Amino acid sequence: MAPMKRKIPANAANGARYKKAKTHTTEDVKPTTSKRSKIAEVETDSDPIVESDTPSQSGDDDGGSWPSDEEQEEELEDNEAGGIKIAADAANNEKPAKFEPTDNALPSSTSRESHAKQKATAQERKSAKPNADSIARSKKLWERLRRKSHVPLEERKRLLTELFDIITGRVKDFVFKHDSVRVIQTALKYANLEQRKMIAKELKGEYKILAESKYAKFLVGKILVHGDDEIRDLVVPEFYGQVRRMMKHPEASWILDDVYRGVATPSQKASLLREWYGAEFALFKANSKEPVSADLKQLLAETPEKKKPIIRSLHDLINLLVQKKTTGFTMLHDAMLQYFHNLQLGSEEATEFTELLKGDEEGDLLKNLAFTKSGAHLVCLALAYASAKDRKLLLRAFKGTIRMMAYDVHAHKILLTAYDVIDDTVLTAKSVFPELVGKDPESESQQQEILNAVNDFNARASLLYPFCGKSKAILSNDSMKLLDEVHHIRTTTSKKDPETRRRELISYLSPSFIPFIASHAQDLVAMSYGCQFVTDVLLGTVGDRNAALLAVAGLATGVQEIRDLLNSPQAGRMLKNLVQGGHFNTSTKTIDSVVPPLGFDDIFYKAIFEELMEWATGPNSFVIVGLVEAPGFSRAEEVKERLEASRARLEEAVVSGDRVKKEKSKKGKGKDNDDKKGFVKGNAGARILLEKLDE
Repeated sequence: MAPMKRKIPANAANGARYKKAKTHTTEDVKPTTSKRSKIAEVETDSDPIVESDTPSQSGDDDGGSWPSDEEQEEELEDNEAGGIKIAADAANNEKPAKFEPTDNALPSSTSRESHAKQKATAQERKSAKPNADSIARSKKLWERLRRKSHVPLEERKRLLTELFDIITGRVKDFVFKHDSVRVIQTALKYANLEQRKMIAKELKGEYKILAESKYAKFLVGKILVHGDDEIRDLVVPEFYGQVRRMMKHPEASWILDDVYRGVATPSQKASLLREWYGAEFALFKANSKEPVSADLKQLLAETPEKKKPIIRSLHDLINLLVQKKTTGFTMLHDAMLQYFHNLQLGSEEATEFTELLKGDEEGDLLKNLAFTKSGAHLVCLALAYASAKDRKLLLRAFKGTIRMMAYDVHAHKILLTAYDVIDDTVLTAKSVFPELVGKDPESESQQQEILNAVNDFNARASLLYPFCGKSKAILSNDSMKLLDEVHHIRTTTSKKDPETRRRELISYLSPSFIPFIASHAQDLVAMSYGCQFVTDVLLGTVGDRNAALLAVAGLATGVQEIRDLLNSPQAGRMLKNLVQGGHFNTSTKTIDSVVPPLGFDDIFYKAIFEELMEWATGPNSFVIVGLVEAPGFSRAEEVKERLEASRARLEEAVVSGDRVKKEKSKKGKGKDNDDKKGFVKGNAGARILLEKLDE
């Protein structure tokens, strides 16, 4: 049987097909209806606070009725001539027919009513949920409470009391929804300690689930931040046995690391870190009466048969997190350091670990490691043990972050290690110094950056370490211990003599520091760290130092305000070291004079020639003592003769000093300490000068 053909009207002109006679279709009408529907939705949306917990309606069934195919065909047959005329005109003019709305378009009033009906249905569904009224009221209270500056204290207390009446006993019903969990966070913020403990106890057993929630994880942090030791000891143990799983979770990993880094006690941190060593440490806990240790070396010494599975378990989790690019965890850095400490040098595991550090093309792993204590320690050891080629690759990863590292309490140690172990000082100078001190010594912005670094406790170490070496004046105890370890390692991994390496680094820094001191001498002398910078640089630098020496000595001839800067104790120590031409060696009780001689004694004596006695009897009289004792000072006898001529002024400074009472602190109640008062009188420097004159 032949297929049926659709009948074409007899009066169809120019062969126009019937489907072109349609002047309006469902597709044609939808854009107009959709636009009106959006307008109607905006007009009917009058409750922005209440949000739907269910997905939004699709909008396909909006209450309107579309004409069926039969109705459209009947209508088109009634208007057959008009449709054919439109099609013919479109064909002749080769332009699309202009759309004209007809009665089939959906009225805006119908769309508005439809959306209002959908809104009402959504509200009915929300109201049917458990605790709907309580959650709605609590959200109203939260709206008011969160505006801290707009709510009087008495009103806040009243609102908070009402809020706790609602949530007490039902905290779990609030914490797993993105909107209501904020109510609990606000309640924690303004609650007293007992109310916070109530919330913490109600959530007992749920903290792991909360940590895995996209929104509720912040509540865990709030509870720990606003809580006390009792709350901390309630929350942290719930993570025991779940560490490996939580570290792989995109949400829980961050909150767990925050707890580990900022809240947990040393014992709790050790318990959490031990779970990285394998499932055994997650299932079987150490005796609670004994101190828990996460020191892997000690653990392997006690159970050497477990070394292989522990190392494999630790490597697998470390590698997983590194491959996932989640390398910012402090716990990860601690685990990596433990792993590195227990690798055998030259082994396959050690080689793989070095490749893991170098393999991060973006350098995010090394940059994240640099800013934690364990991470910085790990990078320092990796630099010390690495080959020359690997050191270059490791240092290259920090490009663009050198200045930030210099100011960090941990990361600046990596720069000090690079100074000590990299034999190619040209590489160090090109990789570190341009970011640290800039490229243009005359640039004012560069000199301001150096001034800021000089006045920072950590950054100044990165500037002064080549000049003064491993000195307690610029290094903390932790840095000293780390550098001792690095120096021990470099004896087998570096070839260049340490003193040669240090002098080469100084030669790269001197062209920037000498002009800086010459142009900012006043600013430097006004700071304690600045005086130390001037002393160490001028005693350790190479090249022509006259411009800087003249600038420092010239401060003594300036206006009174500038001269007063030299009366500070730190300025006195700086001037004494400079006129003596070296640091005082406490072990040999002598001056370690620099070579070639500094020559500041002659320059300074010329600057204070007219005010010699004012300096000899002033607050920094020890500068004149240093001038007399300076080895190689050609005019020492002349100074003594002038002092002898004004001996009376020196004696007066010694005996007529203000008597300053020094009361000792009371050691107990009822004890009379009036007889334990001492006195300090006279100018100690002037007294020593008199002794020098009597020799």
